[in-house]
Amino acid sequence: MQKHLYFVCPSDYLETVIDKTFRQENYYCTSLGNSMVFDLDTVEEIIKLLKSKNINEVSFVLSDDNSIVQDALEKQDFSGITVLNDFYDKIIAHQEHSEVSWQICNRKFLILSYHLNNKIKELKLGLKTIYFNGLKINGLIYKRQENIFQDIYSDLICREFFYLN
Repeated sequence: MQKHLYFVCPSDYLETVIDKTFRQENYYCTSLGNSMVFDLDTVEEIIKLLKSKNINEVSFVLSDDNSIVQDALEKQDFSGITVLNDFYDKIIAHQEHSEVSWQICNRKFLILSYHLNNKIKELKLGLKTIYFNGLKINGLIYKRQENIFQDIYSDLICREFFYLN
């Protein structure tokens, strides 16, 4: 049976939706806005979980109406929460970069993709993917209105700003 680890935001309430959509053995790690920091201790715990449960796929998931990301882009009511300060700064930077490089009406999907691509890179760096060659790591955005999960934009589209020669 397929075993899958999902990184989700608790404010999205996606665990039940994921279980109904992806019928497999699912495990969850939660952090506000998927802002988890992959320090040495956290990565060690993730490695233990991956090995002990024989997990072969990891997905970072956010909903398109995530309240934490929405707050970072608008009111910043939660900016007083110290652990979210760095996350808010990164989301604002993603928004500014997308305004320079993209001419689309709804940049939220791009910003969420950019953020989740960064989380994927951080986890891969921590896991030293040499030891996890068969492990698939991806990102999904849940479109609540349509009740579907969509793959994030690839990292080739969401580069760290713009590098022009």
